[in-house]
Amino acid sequence: MPTESDRIELSEHELREIAGYAAACARRALPIFEESLPADTRPRDAIDAADAFAGGGRRTGALRDSAWTAYKAAQEAASPAAVDAARAASHAAAAAYLHPKASAHQVKHILGAAAHAARAEELASGSGEDRRVTAGTLEWARHHAPTAVTVVLGRLPAAPPGGGRAGEFMRDLDAALRGLRLP
Repeated sequence: MPTESDRIELSEHELREIAGYAAACARRALPIFEESLPADTRPRDAIDAADAFAGGGRRTGALRDSAWTAYKAAQEAASPAAVDAARAASHAAAAAYLHPKASAHQVKHILGAAAHAARAEELASGSGEDRRVTAGTLEWARHHAPTAVTVVLGRLPAAPPGGGRAGEFMRDLDAALRGLRLP
């Protein structure tokens, strides 16, 4: 297992696949945000920017800014479900900025969108902390992860502790995806 000071290999192709995956995960929770704040396009713009990068666009300051503006939308959202949906969008745009460092924090760039999307769905259901609500979202995320996600996760330490319920989902998804990786 790499140490925190190690650098990892990370190709542009892998970054694009990871950003596309993160955007797809975040897009699943976008209606939750848009129901709460239909006129606020910041999360949608962040997801669209991540998709554009995944499709061959440039990694620009505007892409990074879209991650920050989606994060700001999360801070301004009134409902907890909308907060996590906007955080998922922020993580999607930030996925393009995954660093080639063997740091557990980098796992958040890969799986943060999926984890926050699952949390947004759980909160929107009104069922409290019910794994049955998020099981479908996390299973979808596991089945739709491109090869780059599992390969790059294999170069990184496991997801870090903390992060509340979304952190729990991220660690569960991380463990499941690492289990898919062939030795």
